[in-house]
Amino acid sequence: MPKKNAVYAQSGGVTAVINASAYGCIEAARISAVIDDIYCGADGINGVLEERLIDLRGESPEHLAALRHLPAGAFGSCRRKLKDLKGDRAHFQRILDVFAAHDVRYFFYNGGNDSMDTVAKLHQFAGDHGYDLQVIGIPKTIDNDLPVTDNSPGFGSVAKYNSVSMLEGSRDMESMHRDSTKVFVLETMGRHAGWIAASTGLASRDDRDGPHVILLPEVPFDKADFLQAVERVVSRHGYCAVTVSEGTKDREGRFLSESGGKDAFGHVQLGGAGQVVQDLVKQELKLKVHGAVLDYCQRSGRHLASAVDAEQAQACGRKAVALAEEGMSGVMATIQRDGDDPYRWSLGHTDASNIANKEKTLPAEYIREDGYHITDGFRRYCLPLIQGEEYPPYHDGLPHYPRLKRELLPAKLPTYE
Repeated sequence: MPKKNAVYAQSGGVTAVINASAYGCIEAARISAVIDDIYCGADGINGVLEERLIDLRGESPEHLAALRHLPAGAFGSCRRKLKDLKGDRAHFQRILDVFAAHDVRYFFYNGGNDSMDTVAKLHQFAGDHGYDLQVIGIPKTIDNDLPVTDNSPGFGSVAKYNSVSMLEGSRDMESMHRDSTKVFVLETMGRHAGWIAASTGLASRDDRDGPHVILLPEVPFDKADFLQAVERVVSRHGYCAVTVSEGTKDREGRFLSESGGKDAFGHVQLGGAGQVVQDLVKQELKLKVHGAVLDYCQRSGRHLASAVDAEQAQACGRKAVALAEEGMSGVMATIQRDGDDPYRWSLGHTDASNIANKEKTLPAEYIREDGYHITDGFRRYCLPLIQGEEYPPYHDGLPHYPRLKRELLPAKLPTYE
């Protein structure tokens, strides 16, 4: 059976280790018995639609090896979601036309819930139209909200970044609270699932360490109860550290803060929940407050990535190629937890339709009874995921993050409008 070409692309919000998945996929494809050349879609599915395919033959071995340590999306990501098969039929057909023009029969899509929707739909469309294409999903999301898989590559590193930030910020406040800030508020990402916010609880090793209060999307926000919780901590220690997830909602299900816009996936854009909490503490408790929003820094903080996370991300990229070699399509690679003490894991797979447009929220058993902190069960789950350091190379005191050339294959089709 002659070898055919493959395309890898990145989608959705980037992570500190998404390029490790790219490296795993690319290196496995290069030694595969069924794959000839592997190209990369520039800016996710946009690059496929626009026939902007990056020719990796123009990249140096050193730059490709550097993918293991690069933050963000080295090939460009996107927030474009293809809709239903009928409504977006022209887009799906264009993808097949581009793949046919370049003899592509394998497509690896590295993303989250919405990206797996594309994997499932493209798999179905290709089958319905008689095009021999294997579509494999590679998991990725800092939110850790993908069902079936034990955890999602990207989460372990963002959990490490946020818990370290809380640990150090809390110690800063502890040392200064007598004459300065009494309440520190850290806002984390997490639209509907509180995994990231909960991860900051790992920094709390005794009752002096923050966070003392964690606000989660899974627990309705009660203004009076929250203020009482903060007052109790300040009364005991003289200061209080608070983590608030951007997706925290009131009892009516309204986000504490909405910017009013929507992203390309149709999700309400959030931001400012931390500021709402800061203002509330200032106005009601008359305490000095300081806040921080890690925002993009938390998801691209490769200098503080978890070694376990980087290893799992790379392994998921390799697993995707193995699934293609086994003749599978419409599936996503998964991580399976085989033990906690010591931590052991392996790889599996599931239908992409089991992931598409679904979200895994923080289970009740991981939330303390009062709703304001984590349980020992969450610690057992999360601590293995933040273990180990795999620092990038440094140059002149800064991480060395080379850029790829990203030279494109010559286009063979008319420009796509």
